Amino acid sequence: MSSERLTRLLQQVRQGRMSVAAALQRLRSLPFEDLGFASPDHHRPLRQGFPEVILCEGKPLARILAVTRSLLKHGGPFLATRAEPAVARAIRRLAPRARYYTDARVVAVPPRPWTKRGDVLVITAGTADIPVAEEARVTAEVMGSRVERLYDVGVAGLHRLLGRTERLFDARVIIVVAGMDGVLPSVVGGLVSCPVIAVPTSRGYGASFGGLSALLTMLNSCAAGVGVMNIDNGFGAGCLAHRINVLGLTDGTKAGA
Repeated sequence: MSSERLTRLLQQVRQGRMSVAAALQRLRSLPFEDLGFASPDHHRPLRQGFPEVILCEGKPLARILAVTRSLLKHGGPFLATRAEPAVARAIRRLAPRARYYTDARVVAVPPRPWTKRGDVLVITAGTADIPVAEEARVTAEVMGSRVERLYDVGVAGLHRLLGRTERLFDARVIIVVAGMDGVLPSVVGGLVSCPVIAVPTSRGYGASFGGLSALLTMLNSCAAGVGVMNIDNGFGAGCLAHRINVLGLTDGTKAGA
């Protein structure tokens, strides 16, 4: 349950439009609900500002849908990550206004109203990194950040990035997604003053070791202010970028603007 929904509920009780017993019935599944195989955390929106997210990968469809019903029952935005098309179709039957982002493999029910603030920039080294970048973008957007994309600007053609440095300087947070040698976050980190979130991907040839090479490069970056996520963790990057992005924001403008 979001803080907005809880506020409306308390106002209804105060105004006499809802009984205390009815309010308690609404709140009975806080802070979590026991489904036997899972315990959806309905208190998370109050603690962290966004509800629990379903990682669909490796889970039976029936369990995914059971958790989906539990989360949708409490309203607010919703995310299901690593969702294959068949899973997405099943979720959308429960939530008709949900949207499936194919590249990101994310099913999203955006908040109402959907207000986006700040300025997050998502960059990829190559087009093979786009799925992870899109997972990060969709996550940050549904959480409430304004996000722009700058794709396929890796170090194999560095002029593609250097020709857009003004855009880099404007961002409040930058997510850099790269596989192969994983060096692009260091380049970006050496150019800008804002936080840079590096995301290694599993894209690359044999000696990339499924993204381990890129991960180690990013962990050993000589650029200051670069934080590193786990391999292919676009969701984690989007979540962190959003939290950083909205610090100090009270409206749709940048802090200090």
